[in-house]
Amino acid sequence: MKKKEDSVLVKDYINGSERALEVLIYRHKQRIYNFIFSKVRDREVTEDIFQDTFIKVINTLKGGRYNEEGKFLPWVMRISYNLLIDYFRKNKRIPKFETTREDFDIFDVLGDGEQNIEDSIIKNQIVNEIRLLIEELPEDQKEVLIMRLYKDLSFKEIAENTNVSINTALGRMRYAVINLRKLIETHKIVLTN
Repeated sequence: MKKKEDSVLVKDYINGSERALEVLIYRHKQRIYNFIFSKVRDREVTEDIFQDTFIKVINTLKGGRYNEEGKFLPWVMRISYNLLIDYFRKNKRIPKFETTREDFDIFDVLGDGEQNIEDSIIKNQIVNEIRLLIEELPEDQKEVLIMRLYKDLSFKEIAENTNVSINTALGRMRYAVINLRKLIETHKIVLTN
């Protein structure tokens, strides 16, 4: 059983083989655990998030909601990533927008110097989802956010380009960030497909 591919083990588990899930957990435990620990730096919290990750995995698999589009490990990593975001949000550790800050990046909290291919895929998926959400912002907020984050313009330059005062540009950016956070929650970016 240990030589079976993840996708086969997932099918075996869905068809009733508890052993298949044990093999999957054992196979990927270290990587998932290390990923979580690298973000929270607390063994107890890491254990909790790790267990919650596999509770979600089990519920999703048992509920028939798992789709085969992605590979098993990136999917599980995404679940743990989402639980990390929930953890940081509950503990008020996601950075608040401040006008003195040079830029706002939702990934600052979860930045990872050593990214493996799975982490890179997961981060790219999230970046793409965030970009789609930016399109839902009101036009004036979207414009300021794009100029600031993607074009790296100063608020003075943004004010000049949009023919508004610096305070108005700052206000639009603030509301863009607030609305983006609301959209992230509304669209449940922290949940898997």
